[in-house]
Amino acid sequence: MRLRRILRFASVAVLAFGVGAAACIYALVDESAGDATAYPVPPHATKLYARQLQEFGGKAALVFDDLNRWFSGLWHGRALAGTILALSVAVSLGAFLVSRILPPDE
Repeated sequence: MRLRRILRFASVAVLAFGVGAAACIYALVDESAGDATAYPVPPHATKLYARQLQEFGGKAALVFDDLNRWFSGLWHGRALAGTILALSVAVSLGAFLVSRILPPDE
């Protein structure tokens, strides 16, 4: 069964590539270049926005709006490096655990 060996190699390769990509993104991203607006407070962070959103959609709309903003924030800047690192560790661990389940090489 060469599949076990291939999965172990793939898990190491995914982990190495993910850690390298995350390190490059973390080192090269410029956090100060984003969001250069004239307003000190973003419009979605005001009490008026929250009240109007709650009027139209209830408390669930507030929760889903916060969840949506958190999830979209994972794909920008240094948070992207953390997201790539977490995903690569999860995929690598999954491939390694699957390789442990398979029968040993002959």
